[in-house]
Amino acid sequence: MIRIVGIAALVALSLAAPFFLYPVFLMKALCFALFACAFNLLLGYVGLLSFGHAAFLGAAAYITGHSVKVIGMPPELGILAGTAAAALLGLVFGWLAIRRQGIYFAMITLALSQMIFFFALQAPFTGGEDGIQAIPRGHLLGFIDLNHQLTLYYFVLAVFVFGWLVVYRTIHSPFGQVLKAIRENEPRAISLGYRTDQYKLVAFVLSAALSGLAGATKTLVFQLASLTDVHWSMSGEVVLMTLLGGLGTVAGPVVGAFLVVTIQNYLAQMGSWVTIIQGAIFVVCVLLFRRGIVGEALALVRKLRSRQAGEGSPS
Repeated sequence: MIRIVGIAALVALSLAAPFFLYPVFLMKALCFALFACAFNLLLGYVGLLSFGHAAFLGAAAYITGHSVKVIGMPPELGILAGTAAAALLGLVFGWLAIRRQGIYFAMITLALSQMIFFFALQAPFTGGEDGIQAIPRGHLLGFIDLNHQLTLYYFVLAVFVFGWLVVYRTIHSPFGQVLKAIRENEPRAISLGYRTDQYKLVAFVLSAALSGLAGATKTLVFQLASLTDVHWSMSGEVVLMTLLGGLGTVAGPVVGAFLVVTIQNYLAQMGSWVTIIQGAIFVVCVLLFRRGIVGEALALVRKLRSRQAGEGSPS
């Protein structure tokens, strides 16, 4: 009953939020929350630290922007094209990187991501340092006008819920249990007969595709695809969001993304001090909340339940 009430409250809050908060801020937070959830699927449930996830976010943004503005695709096809491009890129990156572990895996993904950054800087269709600007939002399915902010918000919310449900279903499936086994003890998983490289590759591609979905949606929100989307700092931001919210939790990346976006939005007038504040918050969370905000909250709930169970049991 508590879970049902909580879900109902979240649904009501999400539907009413654009009437009380700036819709563009909410849409940005939802896009980054989906990005963080996709990254958490790889790091939190497989144990693979990627420093190149900005490549998938940015590649999908450029493909969607070019498809919608230049080719004239409707927004739904443009988003699908961007997501498919990110998944294909993830297949190539994963095939090259999953044979390595730890810092070597992270460095390979970072190097490949930097290649995408320099490609976006030099390619003729990306607009160089100016990016692709004035991307039309168009009409979803031919009749839903996405130029209206409330309509666009509910579309972005639907995309986020879809991506979050994909992640939730994945980690609670037999496939997800194998991923957790690989994270905990890969040699043991191999000894049980699982082809761990194939499982890791599928998880990598799925994470890349969902990151691309976030990037493609973000492109329609801001009507812009720029080098910021493929810069290495974007890969760092998604790591920060995931660790702040709670690594290996379903809701943690969402909380972390909203926290980081809120800091960036409301402290933007402070300039470079925003980065310092983010760093200070990160240090405090690592020292005091090692499992992240949601992780520590869940640990506290479990501790209270076990204490109540101990007090209620007969002596």
